[in-house]
Amino acid sequence: MIKIKTAEEIELMRESALVVSRTLGMLASEIKPGANPLHLDKLAEDFIREQGAEPGFLGMYDFPNTLNWSPNAQVVHGIPNNELLKDGDVVSVDCGAFKNGFYGDHAYTFEVGEVAEDTKKLLRITKESLYMGIREFKLGNRVGDVGFAIQNYCENHGYGIVRELVGHGLGTELHEDPQMPNYGKRGRGKKFVDGMVVAIEPMVNMGTRRIKQLKDGWTILTADGKPSAHFEHDVALVGGKPELLSTFQYIYDALGIVNNEEAEFRSKKLQL
Repeated sequence: MIKIKTAEEIELMRESALVVSRTLGMLASEIKPGANPLHLDKLAEDFIREQGAEPGFLGMYDFPNTLNWSPNAQVVHGIPNNELLKDGDVVSVDCGAFKNGFYGDHAYTFEVGEVAEDTKKLLRITKESLYMGIREFKLGNRVGDVGFAIQNYCENHGYGIVRELVGHGLGTELHEDPQMPNYGKRGRGKKFVDGMVVAIEPMVNMGTRRIKQLKDGWTILTADGKPSAHFEHDVALVGGKPELLSTFQYIYDALGIVNNEEAEFRSKKLQL
């Protein structure tokens, strides 16, 4: 069942999402060659708690850490370890926070040092596909419209769309209805109405869309060992249009990146 949020609840969810946004922004300047993932995981846990929130992933379904840490060929659900980051790596960092009774949950794939051009392109196209999907999250459209937009854009660039893992509704639970696949057909699936809040999160592989899972029961890898990218935003449907609750702006500020990609999805200026 889809849980419709009130305007007041959406603002509480914005607070939860921004806890995650600030945490990813804090990590952005720490993600560099030689960084220890377990150290960064502890930094993230402490930073979330300092904001009056609880880590959203820690202990959920018995997950052992605060961050889903997924470098290179890992797609999602990677577990932080002591394997130091190397120049040329990319790493998807997915983070959740629970505050005021609601979850925030979003992700960004970071470049580590000097990254190969074909990998840079994968990250760029995946992030662009995220916004393609968000544009379709509007009154009267359906779940399939979002999935189709993401799938069409990425497959036209020769990439594989992961199908076994999907975006989702968000609220008092981390995973609510509806499921939000990154593939689909226009006009199919649940219809969007005001008050819905979803996490849209394309997971895109440089090669095959097929995946496999490590024996740890968590880590998902590309079947061909090629890199994967993952970007995620929390989005509410307000006044018939998509409204971003999360932001990558903290990341961009930390990395000195000038980017105005989020402006069309905000009804008011973001107060950083």
